[in-house]
Amino acid sequence: MALWIQAQQLKGDALHQMQALYGQHFPIEVRHYLAQWIESQPWDAIDVEKQQEEFKAKRLLESLIQELQRKAEHQMGEDGFLLKIKLGHYASQLKSAYDPCPMELVRCIKHILYTEQRLVQEASNVSSPGVGLTDGTPQKYQQINQAFEELRVMTQDTENDLRKLQHSQEYFIIQYQESLRIQAQLSSLASLPPAERVQRETSLQSRKATLEAWLTREANTLQKYRQDLAEKQQRTLALLRKQQTVIVDDELIQWKRRQQLAGNGGPAEGSLDILQSWCEKLADMIWQNRQQIRRVEHLTQQLPIPGPTEELLKELNSTVTDVISALVTSTFIIEKQPPQVLKTQTKFAATVRLLVGGKLNVHMNPPQVKATIINEQQAKALLKNENTRNDSSGEILNNNCVMEYHQTTGTLSAHFRNMSLKRIKRSDRRGAESVTEEKFTVLFESQFSVGGNELMFHVKTLSLPVVVIVHGSQDNNATATVLWDNAFSEPGRVPFVVPDKVTWPQLCEALNMKYKSEVQSDRGLSEENLVFLAQKAFSSSSNNPEDYRNMTMTWSQFNRESLPGRNFTFWQWFDGVIELMKKHLKAHWNDGAILGFLNKQQAQDMLLSKPNGTFLLRFSDSEIGGITIAWVAENPNKAGERMVWNLMPFTTKDFSIRSLADRISDLNHLLFLYPNQPKDEVFSRYCTPPNSKAVGDGYVKPEIKQVVKVEFSPPNSEQPGGNSNFMDHSASPNVNQQNNFAIYAPMSDPMLDAEGEFDLEETMDMARQVEEFLRQPSEPQWSGQQS
Repeated sequence: MALWIQAQQLKGDALHQMQALYGQHFPIEVRHYLAQWIESQPWDAIDVEKQQEEFKAKRLLESLIQELQRKAEHQMGEDGFLLKIKLGHYASQLKSAYDPCPMELVRCIKHILYTEQRLVQEASNVSSPGVGLTDGTPQKYQQINQAFEELRVMTQDTENDLRKLQHSQEYFIIQYQESLRIQAQLSSLASLPPAERVQRETSLQSRKATLEAWLTREANTLQKYRQDLAEKQQRTLALLRKQQTVIVDDELIQWKRRQQLAGNGGPAEGSLDILQSWCEKLADMIWQNRQQIRRVEHLTQQLPIPGPTEELLKELNSTVTDVISALVTSTFIIEKQPPQVLKTQTKFAATVRLLVGGKLNVHMNPPQVKATIINEQQAKALLKNENTRNDSSGEILNNNCVMEYHQTTGTLSAHFRNMSLKRIKRSDRRGAESVTEEKFTVLFESQFSVGGNELMFHVKTLSLPVVVIVHGSQDNNATATVLWDNAFSEPGRVPFVVPDKVTWPQLCEALNMKYKSEVQSDRGLSEENLVFLAQKAFSSSSNNPEDYRNMTMTWSQFNRESLPGRNFTFWQWFDGVIELMKKHLKAHWNDGAILGFLNKQQAQDMLLSKPNGTFLLRFSDSEIGGITIAWVAENPNKAGERMVWNLMPFTTKDFSIRSLADRISDLNHLLFLYPNQPKDEVFSRYCTPPNSKAVGDGYVKPEIKQVVKVEFSPPNSEQPGGNSNFMDHSASPNVNQQNNFAIYAPMSDPMLDAEGEFDLEETMDMARQVEEFLRQPSEPQWSGQQS
């Protein structure tokens, strides 16, 4: 009953629309007196398209009649007497109207309730802006479904009116033929005797006059029927256009935007099934209305009656053709995008789909789809409907595919599985633009007819921007172009315009989305991580996040200009971190073992407050895709003083030889992962199990370890005089400049370079020599022993 109470509060046009829902088919008095009962019944549980559910509708009709009769019997007093008679009359009227077709009652009441809900919701949104938009997708879906129900009822209403018009016109033609027959009889009276002729003429003239008067009145009535019907169809088309705008211009565009963000690692765009069902309903209703308009046109041609209806029908026919054309062209979409970083001579795939193909029976003569690669200027010309003379910017192999209809899913789609870009033709670059900033797009186009060749369509759709590369080394910069475009392009833009600068929070959102996706982690970038990135991007020392809220970053700062003092850009450094993490350190990031986004000073401040042997992992500032271990220990050159040590960064190349967990296990002076976790608790499950058994005949499996002699005393240990401890990787105490060389062994050590830093290549060469030596057949007394 709550809905009826709210409906009674409607005003103005909304109130008139609500009142128009009622009439002889369902009196408003019945809605009023049975409001609570009506709103509590399971109308939505009945599928009116299924004939087997008619018994449910029959039961509801019987219950409605009983409720009305019960309500009538309880009316008392003078006013109650009149209401009792009226309710009893309504009970008989509804039984008579719906007993032969109870499903129509269900349709009627569902339409009334849906429309009332929509009107109440719209009124609520107007009075409280924003309210109702927060209720989420289910409410939006409900509004769309309500509009479809309203359209169905309107279309059925015009269908009923059209049938009445047709019957009336057929009867009119019969009577018109009768008038012609009377006229013929009058013309034949000349041959009769005068007395008989006068008698017959008087009778025929009387009948002729009566019939002509009726024909005149009926012609005016038919003209009014036609005009009323045309105006109803005009209102239906207006609502169809509104519904199409919601589905195609709102919902489908949002799906495409989600698809674009998914290219940056955002959530999957979701299934097209719901959108397809809506588009198919639209196509069905538009086509029904088009057929109705054509039938009215046929009736007017069959019996021309001068009036304004003919012009209105021409306008309606043009409108409905525009609406169906817009729907067909808008629903030819790319379900699976081609890769946005596209390497020449490499196989790639894509899928295009026509959402209304099944409903319009396009699959009865399956169309062919062609794929062509075009550049930015050609894409602009295409959208302006300029003649592009079938230009392309390259050659795609296997670029033709026939659309297939999948009976089980009702989808019509073309799956390009083996395309390959054979060659690319680049345009002249502008200014500092590099080849990895040049954007192309794959154009998919097809041609087909619907309605028995009534309408011909030439449909086209463009893929998301594609950056073409010829070598893997270009992938990094090409990905930057794609990320910037996907994140910051506006819907409906001119191809492929993007802003040259964006706010730092906008960029943070894009970076975080990309990072979480690539590392496959729910642990994204924290506010502290983003502050570190801002410090790197803007060469700032501020630790306050608010200082960066209103700052902007240009494309040049992002991936054209190198960071101060470095030979790489901000994006190249960040992408290096992503590559390192997703290839080797994903599990450690998800465990929270890697802090990563810290500079040396921050690492020093954090570690100096912890016991000796505490360490952390941070990304290298100076090397792309590098990660270093920083730990706190005694200064071997100054008793009682502690300092923070930093290992030279490990890269993907290092971890392909020996994992991070194994390396940390090798380093005995590393005891606790910051802040206080024993390292074995964190890393032991990722370590390679020891292998002490002989492999094959007389061979043992070698274990590669890198060692550098450094005079270093681990905490809480006693070293015999004159002995040195061995660290398994070089230490470089980059805490402050004066200590840079104090910890190294004499420079004659062949493992250290001129600045006392560890040379990985030379160490690996020696490791390989040792490995070759160990592969030689061993002496019998070595059998089964670990080297």
